[in-house]
Amino acid sequence: MAALRKVTTCLRLLRSSAPVLFTSSKPAVHKAVKWTNIVYTGIASLTVGGGLCAVPFRQVENLSHDSLIKRAASLVTDSSSTFLSQTSLALIDAITEYSKAVHTLIALQKKYLQSLENLTPKEEDTIWQVIIGQRSQISDRQDECKRFESSWVSAVKLCETAAEAAYISGAEHASITMRTNIQVAQSQVENAQKVSLDTDRKLAETKVMEVERVMQYVASSHNNVEEEEVPEAYLRED
Repeated sequence: MAALRKVTTCLRLLRSSAPVLFTSSKPAVHKAVKWTNIVYTGIASLTVGGGLCAVPFRQVENLSHDSLIKRAASLVTDSSSTFLSQTSLALIDAITEYSKAVHTLIALQKKYLQSLENLTPKEEDTIWQVIIGQRSQISDRQDECKRFESSWVSAVKLCETAAEAAYISGAEHASITMRTNIQVAQSQVENAQKVSLDTDRKLAETKVMEVERVMQYVASSHNNVEEEEVPEAYLRED
């Protein structure tokens, strides 16, 4: 209905202007014909576009379906790349913080084992409270790594789909760029994960060392207690 009103208005305007145009001098006739063509062109544009969307009076070139799809595919790859870069950065930072927390725990455990025999019960309890707090922080870092890793995996899958869609739509450059970004992100995350695995291996070795050292300390303490409790008479050979 809106398009029909616009057409009716243009026709009324054309009728009211026709006497002036056609009663003018001869040069003015050419201008009137040109003006009339412009009006009818505008009316045609409004009629065609009234049912779908607003179509401009002057048709813009190179707006075919193929070109629009290529532009849309490029926008999808750009936004997907941003999502991938953000999740990659978050995951790498989380892995780095986790590794730092583990190294701190390893240092605390080694210090505890080295000074185990010289610690008072109060000092030992204080160190254990710090170790327990550090282990809790490591657990939080692990949960954070898992959360960001889930987002990162989703980002990789999204980027792979975007790269495939861009290739099919004819946006080869956007597809190649997208696949390159995926490879770079995967390489960076894999390097961070290797560091994390090496840190886990060192932590496991420290735990084994801790168990062995504590067992030796307990056995030594037990032997000392037995020697102190045995009367000297029983130790002499008559």
